[in-house]
Amino acid sequence: MNDVTTRMVPRLLPPAVVWLLTMVLLVVAPGFDSADPSVAGSPALGSAGWWVALAMLTGQAAVLLARRSRPLAVLLVVAAGAVALAASGAGDATSLSSAAVVVAVWSAVTSAPLPRRIRALAGALTGAALLVASGTALSQVTIGLAPGTAVVAGLVQGVGVVVLPALLAATVRARRDAREARTDLALAVDREQSAQLAAAIAEERTAMARELHDIAAHHLTGIAVMTGAVERQIDTDPAGAKESVRQVRTQSTAMLRELRGLVTLLRSPGQAEAASGQERLSHLADLVSAARRSGLEVSLSTLGSGSVEAVGPLAQLSAYRTVQECLANAARHAPGARCEVVLDSREPDVVVVTVRNEPPPGLVPSGSPNRRGLGLVGMQERADLTGSTLEAGPTAEGGWQTQLRIPA
Repeated sequence: MNDVTTRMVPRLLPPAVVWLLTMVLLVVAPGFDSADPSVAGSPALGSAGWWVALAMLTGQAAVLLARRSRPLAVLLVVAAGAVALAASGAGDATSLSSAAVVVAVWSAVTSAPLPRRIRALAGALTGAALLVASGTALSQVTIGLAPGTAVVAGLVQGVGVVVLPALLAATVRARRDAREARTDLALAVDREQSAQLAAAIAEERTAMARELHDIAAHHLTGIAVMTGAVERQIDTDPAGAKESVRQVRTQSTAMLRELRGLVTLLRSPGQAEAASGQERLSHLADLVSAARRSGLEVSLSTLGSGSVEAVGPLAQLSAYRTVQECLANAARHAPGARCEVVLDSREPDVVVVTVRNEPPPGLVPSGSPNRRGLGLVGMQERADLTGSTLEAGPTAEGGWQTQLRIPA
């Protein structure tokens, strides 16, 4: 079965079923009437009235083919068929039009665009109920029923054929709309989650770029300083030049190790603790010693007897990277200046890390140098991530101070 046939079957099936059902009833109804003449009300088989009823019922079924494109118009036309049948003298055969009316009501309620056409739908349903009631009442009067009784019978027929199917169709439509709303909500949630995931990936890429910048900037700055010393020492102090070359190798190895650790964090989330555990506040002494060997005049002071282990591992890694970046900046922007790193754990609920450098020798201190680059942005992002407070700016002497307050 091809796609065209698949689409045509739901459209043709209800009208075909309605037509077959009404034809069967139209054929057998005269037989029932002949068995009980007291209730005879249908046209005799083969009579002119019977052929008129056949034509009108067939026309109703044909009109139902357009029920999806023009549901309200089809409903009124099909309901008007009951009045036409009654006026043609179909008698009890008028009730056979109810099958087509039920199908038209169902299609109108379930397919009409709501709430934009709710008033039009209500008007069409009311009009259809009145037409069915009028046709039924007229047919009952023509077969000898009292007018009052015929009107009551018509109203009951209108309610049973129009109102009750409309209520059932409205219930089905409400359940369908609720299901579609849940589906749309699920799709919207999926789109929102995808957008959040994309934003998280972009943020993570930015963090990776900051981390790579800090690692590379720190070690490459040291390497640049030491290679400059090698160039000056290679003729006058071969032994010192060899020592500087060894320091270059040490810095290069350290940079590769830290880059490898970062890649390990990205590839194996379960190994994050092991990789990041190598860089903590307890390793600041090694960081300062490495900076001192690279030619930077730097000292480390520890204040207080409190344990820095109260600070979480992520915050310790952030503090380590902050000190590393500060020392790299000092070597880059204030060559020859004396630096001081202070680790203060005297307060019970906070650990303060301060990195301060003096102005470079031989230069006149400027009021407020513009040093806000990528490194300082990365420091602030790390501080925000760990709930720490970062303060950075020039000192009164013309140097630079960075202070990180880490909650314990």
